[in-house]
Amino acid sequence: MKRRPPISRRTFIKLTATVAAGAALASCTPRQSPTEASTARINPTLPPSPTTETVPSGTSPSTPEQSTPTETSTNPEPSPTTSPAYLAVVHGPDPAAITRAAIEALGGMAAFVSAGYDVIIKPNICTDYHTPEYATTTNPTVVGTLVTMCLEAGAKRVRVMDYPFGGTATSAYATSGIGDAVEAAGGEMHVMIPAKYTWVDIPEGRDITKVKIYPDTLEADLLINVPIAKDHGATRLTLGAKNLMGVILDRDMMHMNLSQRIADLTSLVRPPLTVIDAVRILTANGPTGGDLADVKQMDTVIASRDVVAADAYATTLFGLTGSDIGYITASADMGLGTMDLSSIDIQEITLG
Repeated sequence: MKRRPPISRRTFIKLTATVAAGAALASCTPRQSPTEASTARINPTLPPSPTTETVPSGTSPSTPEQSTPTETSTNPEPSPTTSPAYLAVVHGPDPAAITRAAIEALGGMAAFVSAGYDVIIKPNICTDYHTPEYATTTNPTVVGTLVTMCLEAGAKRVRVMDYPFGGTATSAYATSGIGDAVEAAGGEMHVMIPAKYTWVDIPEGRDITKVKIYPDTLEADLLINVPIAKDHGATRLTLGAKNLMGVILDRDMMHMNLSQRIADLTSLVRPPLTVIDAVRILTANGPTGGDLADVKQMDTVIASRDVVAADAYATTLFGLTGSDIGYITASADMGLGTMDLSSIDIQEITLG
């Protein structure tokens, strides 16, 4: 894959300042009409530019343990005018800082949020069984930081929601720590009401052509998909595309030809921004976990406009590739993004 030179904390601060200036200008732009916003949401992710620099054959993604960028005087510092990355991977001990850095590397939250936007953030809050250290629900600090950044960019409202399959939404929101983090950041925890789900056609669906979905997730100006990277008994891993199952009512019907149906659902929802929480990852006995021995501290956040690319990179944290996960392969085959990490611009940052 193409990797830019590792970036130092000092240079990152310069980059952040540049992006912040752009954000101030972006907040003055008119808000998209509902039609424009919808069109932007459902368009497929564009492939990498043909001018993307190639890398030698045989180059493969490395995990943070295999290659950890460090700040040294021998590393060339990129210009503060560096263009936004296709995929951002940030490592560091502070979940809030690495979340911010990942979004800034993509061009800043103002690249996604305009003044007055109605934003929905969809984390993984699957059950109320375990607190955050068990790595079964999305890290609350990552979610809270995204809420803060959306409001800073001018969002009118930021709602956070999921449809847990274990326990009630209220109890799962509390146990996960996400409820407190979101409220502290100024966002709203929203309970998805079963009566509100609506049948929607999936025009590009190959195995399912309609689904009963929570309509707000399609109607919001922006949907941010925020899964936690973890083991899953049925799909091997649950990542960004799999996390979208939390916006539909009948998840049992998805388990027939599961990988293709996840890809079909992704073709409908097409989240404009996916942020994968890999602060802690669950390496076995997912998705519900329950044994701290299965949890691995990775201190990483992955972000991209392309859910397929984000998922493909996240597999490397488990010693796998995108081709090992059926729904990633199916999504790439449908043209919903790329799992070829060698063809895209990946900005990898380490914060001390």
